[in-house]
Amino acid sequence: MTSTSNSDKSVSADAAEETTHFGYTDVPREEKVQHVRGVFDSVANKYDLMNDVMSAGLHRIWKRYTLDLAKLKPGQRVLDVAGGTGDLAIKMSTMVGDTGHVVLSDINEAMLEQGRQRLINEGIVGNVSCVLADAEALPFDDNQFEVVTIAFGLRNVTDKDKALRSMYRVLKPGGQLLVLEFSKMVVPGISQLYDWYSFNVLPKLGEALVNDADSYRYLAESIRMHPDQPTLLGMLNDAGFEQTRFHNLSGGIVALHRGYKV
Repeated sequence: MTSTSNSDKSVSADAAEETTHFGYTDVPREEKVQHVRGVFDSVANKYDLMNDVMSAGLHRIWKRYTLDLAKLKPGQRVLDVAGGTGDLAIKMSTMVGDTGHVVLSDINEAMLEQGRQRLINEGIVGNVSCVLADAEALPFDDNQFEVVTIAFGLRNVTDKDKALRSMYRVLKPGGQLLVLEFSKMVVPGISQLYDWYSFNVLPKLGEALVNDADSYRYLAESIRMHPDQPTLLGMLNDAGFEQTRFHNLSGGIVALHRGYKV
């Protein structure tokens, strides 16, 4: 029989803290952001097209539902974290009106540039600003926004707890966070079909439309590594949010988590 000393366990724990997952691969924590950047640099110019194709347009319904629950009002300040190509920011800009303001933020320059160009093309230049920002250390003062959203970005963040605390900090008291993210299927009998689609069809779509199968293989893997609905709900609670809840969409393929800063 082989025994394990406390020092061996300590070394193993330290090693685990120094690495994190990039899909199914363990990488040094400080390198994950570079790996994620490589994925989005590769797909940025066709990101919206791939969203439509791989979700059969459902992502538009999921985002519309998110905006419905945000209940934005004219004059409010809103932050869209990891907002990428700006589809949420564009719609939110009309909801807050000329007296409100939307900040579109993303850690990836290529994605943010796509969002900036899309805003210009839509004629939206007055009440939206674009900020290069890390979700784990948002460069804004405390208590700045009535609503913070993050759609399909949290699973790519290295330290999700730190990011949630950062989003909590910049919310005004009474403000709401909405996290839209791929999640865990809750409909019996569909999970196997969903897995087959994710690992067989998505990479082929990526290869055909973006010339990048690996990025969409990472997408499928990152979804499986993301916390399930109850776990993420607990993380919101730990970050300080209250009145937390989640809504399963499309059988749990996606979940919308919500919480308030009281």
